[in-house]
Amino acid sequence: MVAAPVGFQCTDCVSAASATVRQVTTPAGGTPIGKPVVTYTLIGLTAAIFLLQFALGINDVASDWGMWPVGISVGGEWWRLLTAAFLHGSLLHIAFNMYVLFALGPTLERILGHGRYLTLYILAALGGGVASYVFSDLRTVSVGASGAIFGLMGALIVAGRRLRYDITQVVILLAINVAIGFFSPGVDWRAHFGGLVTGAVVAAIFVLPARHHRALVQSAGLVGVVLILAALVAWRTAQINEMLAPLGAITL
Repeated sequence: MVAAPVGFQCTDCVSAASATVRQVTTPAGGTPIGKPVVTYTLIGLTAAIFLLQFALGINDVASDWGMWPVGISVGGEWWRLLTAAFLHGSLLHIAFNMYVLFALGPTLERILGHGRYLTLYILAALGGGVASYVFSDLRTVSVGASGAIFGLMGALIVAGRRLRYDITQVVILLAINVAIGFFSPGVDWRAHFGGLVTGAVVAAIFVLPARHHRALVQSAGLVGVVLILAALVAWRTAQINEMLAPLGAITL
């Protein structure tokens, strides 16, 4: 089982970035919010799922619900592309990811509003799953929220540039985690990059459009992201099925 943890966090970096934009209202077209309930709900849900996973067997649950290319392409188990983001390989794994979600999530939730923030998280998680599916070895089973977490870092950089605050520390934090992903064995860096790119694109869709026709532009942009991810999945599925065709029918 290949985990996808965020391997390093800089407390000062995260705190500084959070403090810089903590009082900013939503440039994405929403209204200012109070408590970051979506962030807390995601943390609680992920923790509850990990407890269930621990009770049932971490590896067993990961095998049934984690990102596994053959299960997706041959078995038609498409949900694995998203459910993998709510599973983890160890206590340390989930602790790292939930720490960064707790540190960065409230800032983005205040910037984007509850609904847009949740959309960002889900699409970044999906983007990480799709990237892992497209580029991983067929035998890989990948779990972890880090695709979504990297998406939050990418989104914070994009939103930070839009709001004109210093994003240097967030960029450094991201660079360190990218490097660790490359040099640490057993880390699904593909999910990291997929989530990062997807999160940055979704954030751009939310914070960059002009005031006129904002809702239409945002909706069309999100549909475009989903269609691109769907096209990548379709392409990879066809590729895998072609690779496995000489082996005949495969029963999972």
